[in-house]
Amino acid sequence: MDIKPANNFLQTLIADDLAAGRVQEVVTRFPPEPNGYLHVGHAKSICLNFGLAERFGGRCNLRFDDTNPEKESQEFIESIQADVRWLGYEWAGEVRYASSYFQQFYDWAQHLVRNGCAYVCDLTAEQAREHRGTLTEPGRNSPFRARSVEENLDLLARMKAGEFAEGSKVLRAKIDMAAPNMNLRDPILYRIRKAAHHQTGSDWVIYPTYDFAHGQEDAIEGVTHSICTLEFEDHRPLYDWFIEHLPVPSRPRQYEFGRLNLNYTVTSKRKLKQLVDEGVVDGWDDPRMPTIAGMRRRGFTPAAIRTFCDMIGVTRSDGVVDVAMLEHAIRDERNENAPRALCVLNPLKLVLTDLAADHRQLLSAPAHPGREDLGSRELPFTRELYIDADDFREEANKKYKRLVLGKRVRLRNACVVEATDVVKDAAGNITEVHAVTIADTFGEDPADGIKPKGVIQWVSARAGRRATVRLYDRLFTHEAPDRGDNAFMDFLNPDSLRVVENAWIEPSLADAAPEQGFQFEREGYFVADRYQHTPEQPVFNRTIGLRDTWNAGGGDQA
Repeated sequence: MDIKPANNFLQTLIADDLAAGRVQEVVTRFPPEPNGYLHVGHAKSICLNFGLAERFGGRCNLRFDDTNPEKESQEFIESIQADVRWLGYEWAGEVRYASSYFQQFYDWAQHLVRNGCAYVCDLTAEQAREHRGTLTEPGRNSPFRARSVEENLDLLARMKAGEFAEGSKVLRAKIDMAAPNMNLRDPILYRIRKAAHHQTGSDWVIYPTYDFAHGQEDAIEGVTHSICTLEFEDHRPLYDWFIEHLPVPSRPRQYEFGRLNLNYTVTSKRKLKQLVDEGVVDGWDDPRMPTIAGMRRRGFTPAAIRTFCDMIGVTRSDGVVDVAMLEHAIRDERNENAPRALCVLNPLKLVLTDLAADHRQLLSAPAHPGREDLGSRELPFTRELYIDADDFREEANKKYKRLVLGKRVRLRNACVVEATDVVKDAAGNITEVHAVTIADTFGEDPADGIKPKGVIQWVSARAGRRATVRLYDRLFTHEAPDRGDNAFMDFLNPDSLRVVENAWIEPSLADAAPEQGFQFEREGYFVADRYQHTPEQPVFNRTIGLRDTWNAGGGDQA
C-alpha cells in the first residue's frame, strides 16, 4: 500500500500499527447518539474517521449509539445519514445500531454477574451520589454489593421482565469504590426505562448505559482504532476493564484527540435544543445554527468544511478555534467557484432618459471572471433599472466612488451613465434618479476622457425579478457565550437575521436550483434556499459577506 506521509499523530499511530502487523485492515467508526442534529464539531470527527479509513484503504462504520430512547428519534437518524453523505462520505456496509446488540449486551451483563463482577443495586440516585465519594475522598460500597450471584441473576431477569419501577434498581459493575478514577467506582451498566425504542419498540424496558455499550460495540464490529474526543480519555480504563472481563471477539484500542471548539458558537446539544424549543431559531437547520444541516442551508459547501477541518488539524489538546477560520474557508471556496450575479438589496429606480421607453438589449457577462468553463449569462438592459439606494447621493466628497448628480459611474457589465436629476416625493425622499448613457462605453472608456468614479450593480426594472433575501450573521455577540457562568441566551445577536422582502435580482437567478450558490457582486455570497426557493418566489440566504467586519467591531454586514 502506498501511504502518504503522516500529517497528524493519529496517522502516525495507524501507519505504525500496519507496519508492525498489529492490524491487517484499518476499521474506524463514527458513532453519534441520535438525540439531535450533528454540529460543526461532529463534522471534524466525520472527516477524521472517514478520512483515516480512506487514507489507509480501510473502512468506516456508521453506528448509532441509541441506548437512550427517550431523547432519540428517527428524524435525527435520517438527518445524520444525510449529513455524512452530503460531506462526501459513504459508510461500510449497512447502518449499524447499538440496539441491534441489545441481546448480546444483556448476555454479557449476565456473564459479569456470574463471575461476581456485577450486582443489582437498590440505592436511589441521591444515595448513590452520597456513596460515590469525591475527587479527594473514596466512595463507600453499596449495602447491596454483597448480594449473591443467584440473587443478582434473579433480580436482573425480573428487571428485564418489567417487574420494577423506573429508578428502583440498576445493575452496576463491581470494580473499586476507592479508585482515583471516578468512572471506575462501580458504574451503572443497566437502568430501567419503560419507554418505547425507535428501533426495538417495546421489546426492552432496561437499557444499557453508553459506557457499557460503547466499547463492546467496537469489539463486535472489529473496530481497530476507536477515535474519540478527549473527554473520553478518563473513560478508557473503564472500557478496557469491560473488554478484559468479557468474551468479546476483538480488542479495539481507543485514541483521543482534541475536540473542535469555535468561538462565537454554542455546540452543546442541550443548548442547541433550547434554541430550537424556545423559538430563537427556526429549527435545527436554521442557517444561524452551527449544525451541519444549518450550515448546508446557509450555503456552506462540503469542500469548504473539509478544508476547514484540514486547516485546524488534529492535536492531543483542546483549544478554541476562531470562527473566522471557518468563514475564511467558505469565502475562499466560494470566491473560486461561485458564479457571479447582480442583486439590488435596497432598490432605487434609475431612469435612463435618453433611451426609448421600450428599449431592451441583451448584454453578455461572464459567469465568473476567472473561470471560462462556467460560461456566461445574459443581462437584459432597459430604460428603467434598479440600483442600490446607497449607491447614489445628490452631493458627495471625492472619497465617495458611486453615483452623484453631475458625475459618472459604470454600470457593472454595461455602460457608463451620468446622473442628471432626481424625483422626490412630498416628504422629500428620492424616488427616482434620472441619468443619461455615455455613448460607446459598453466595454470601453468614455471618448471624452472623463472617467467614471466607480462601478455599481443594477437590475432591469422590467425584466428583473423580485426576491426575498435573508441576511444572516453570527448568532452570538460574545466570543464565549457559554463559558463559565455565562448565560448564553444573554448574548444573542439581535441582528443575526434581517429579511429583505423587496430585493431585485437578475432574471436568470429565479431559475437557480435549490442550494445553488452565487456571489452577489459587491454584496457577498448567497445560496438559493434549500426548501423555499422557487422560480415564482425566489428566496436567497446570505452565506457570508465579502469581507470580515467583525474584527473591525461590527457584524458581518459586508
